[in-house]
Amino acid sequence: MTEKTYAFFQGNFVPLEDAKISIMNHSFMYGTAVFEGIRGYWNPQHEELYLFRLREHYERMVDSQKIMYLDTKYSVDELCKITVDLLKKNAPRTDTYIRPAAYKTVHRVGPSLENNPSDICMFTVPFGDYFHGTPGLKVQVSSWRRVEDNAIPARAKIVGAYANTALAKTDAIMAGFDECIVLSENGHVSEGSAMNVFMVKNGKLITTPSTENILEGVTRRTILEMAEQEFGITAQSRTIDRSELYIADELFFCGTGAQIAPIIEVDRRPIGTGNAGPISTMIKDKYIKVCRGELPQYHHWLTPVYARKDNSVASSR
Repeated sequence: MTEKTYAFFQGNFVPLEDAKISIMNHSFMYGTAVFEGIRGYWNPQHEELYLFRLREHYERMVDSQKIMYLDTKYSVDELCKITVDLLKKNAPRTDTYIRPAAYKTVHRVGPSLENNPSDICMFTVPFGDYFHGTPGLKVQVSSWRRVEDNAIPARAKIVGAYANTALAKTDAIMAGFDECIVLSENGHVSEGSAMNVFMVKNGKLITTPSTENILEGVTRRTILEMAEQEFGITAQSRTIDRSELYIADELFFCGTGAQIAPIIEVDRRPIGTGNAGPISTMIKDKYIKVCRGELPQYHHWLTPVYARKDNSVASSR
């Protein structure tokens, strides 16, 4: 990295230590911000940092902004360019996490969103494995339920909603598990604390539908799009019951942070053989190769940071 680390704040690139908000900031007091998590993958052979599905992340953030009455001050193309420019200033040569956010800027007491200006900020940090290389996760079904769409919509990455995530994950860790799976209010499987979940049963790949209060993950979409052509597996989205988890052949989490994380135990019950299954492992290995730019047929999903002299952004279409 360069000597000084920069953030994008109030329309400018500023030293990270100067990117500060007031304790009276509305988004700090009430959680009225939305965000995205984006990964950049360093390929030392290419001497390139690849941003995975950058455009899709910003399209989702714009949708989150609409739900929360946050102004869309920048277009998706402008957000992509700001991201590339920020990374060029910070010049990382390692896997990197990018955190853009749209937030309410007013300084006042009261949670209402009207007459409340918005802005965009962004920072980058080095980022490795979310689960620190764990070969398989032991999880519990959480006693906490996923927030409902008519309460705090899970399809938007709303800062305040992550109190739900924090409670579920913390209780799981304190009980001796690596993670948790959260149910919706109707008792069906929703997702992990901050990642989607897939089940393998009888050679089929199954994930929970968007109507079970999930964040519609970019990684989840990627797996569904690659399933038949790349993995040779039939994939479907349908309701999953809690007890189906116990008799699954394989389970895994997926997400920008988690990437592909096999689950080997749920509620003290081993999944399959009790080890990461062959389909989960195949998907995990192929996904990382895609993200690192090792499979040219998927380069349309990648935005290279250093090679593009014109700062244009690879199309994800």
